[in-house]
Amino acid sequence: MSTEGTNEIQDPRGEFQQERYEKQQQKAPGLQSGMKPVPDSGEQSYHGCNRLRGRKALVTGGDSGIGRAAAIAYAREGADVALNYLPEEQSDAEEVAELIRKEGRKAVLLPGDLSDEVFCKKLVRDALEKLGGLDIMALVAGKQVAVEDIRDITTEQLTKTFEVNVFSLFWIAKEALPHLKPGTSIITCSSIQAYQPGKNLVDYASTKAAIIAFSRSLAKQVAPKGIRVNVVAPGPIWTALQVTGGQLQKDLPEFGRKTPLKRAGQPVELSGLYVFLASQESSFITAEVFGVTGGMHLA
Repeated sequence: MSTEGTNEIQDPRGEFQQERYEKQQQKAPGLQSGMKPVPDSGEQSYHGCNRLRGRKALVTGGDSGIGRAAAIAYAREGADVALNYLPEEQSDAEEVAELIRKEGRKAVLLPGDLSDEVFCKKLVRDALEKLGGLDIMALVAGKQVAVEDIRDITTEQLTKTFEVNVFSLFWIAKEALPHLKPGTSIITCSSIQAYQPGKNLVDYASTKAAIIAFSRSLAKQVAPKGIRVNVVAPGPIWTALQVTGGQLQKDLPEFGRKTPLKRAGQPVELSGLYVFLASQESSFITAEVFGVTGGMHLA
C-alpha cells in the first residue's frame, strides 16, 4: 500500500500490491500471517470515528481476510466483537483480539467449525451471553477449493462447502433471530462467482449464488421486525483462501490481474462497506447486494 493514509486521494491502480503474487501453498485453513505478502486487513490503515459506538458484533471468519478487516473496523468504530474461526487459526485470531482490545473494546474468541449445526447454535448463544446481545452479524467465513474437473469434486467436499457457506447461515440465523432487536444488521458474504462463475469453482460458485437468494428471502421475512439483511459480493481479494486451495497454484501469479483495475483487492478495501451496512447510515437498505470487484461488475 502507499505510505499515504487511506483518506488521502490516490490512484486506485497503484494503492496496493502491483507485482504478481508468488506461488505459495498452505494447508487449509491456513494463516494470514504466513502469506507473502501479508494481506492488509486494516491493522495500520483503517481509522475509525465512532460510527458503531456501543454496538455488539459477531464476525465469522474473523481471524483473517475480509472477516478480520470487518472485525478491526468494527472495533475502531466503537463496537465490541466476538470472533469465530477454526481452532487451527488461533494465532491469527489472537492478533485480531489484541487489536480490538487496544481500542478499548471487548474481544471474545469463539473457535469452532461452522459445518457443525450444534456448534453454530452454541456460537450464537455464547456470543449473546458474552457480549450481552447482538446488533451486527457479519457472516463472512467461507470454504473455497478450486478443482479443474467436476469428476474430481468429492461428495465430501461438496457437502462441506455447502455446510460452511450456506447451511451455517440458516443455523445461525434461526438461533439468533428470537434475540435480535429492531435495528440489527445481518451481513452475508457472496462473491463475484455468483454472477461470473469460474470453471474451477463449480461447488463454491453454486454456494455463493445460494447465499444471495437466502439473504434476499430472509431480508423480506425479517423486515417487519426492523432487521436488515444485505450481501457483500467481493471480487478477487488477497486472503488465505487463495493460498489454501482456493486458486490453482498455476493461476496464482495472475490473481486479480484480469480486473479493470489490473490488481486484486485487499481486505481493508471492504472495511468501509461492512461498517456502512452495519450502521444507521444504511437504514433504508435491505435485500441488496454490494459488489467490491475492481470493476468486474455483478450484472
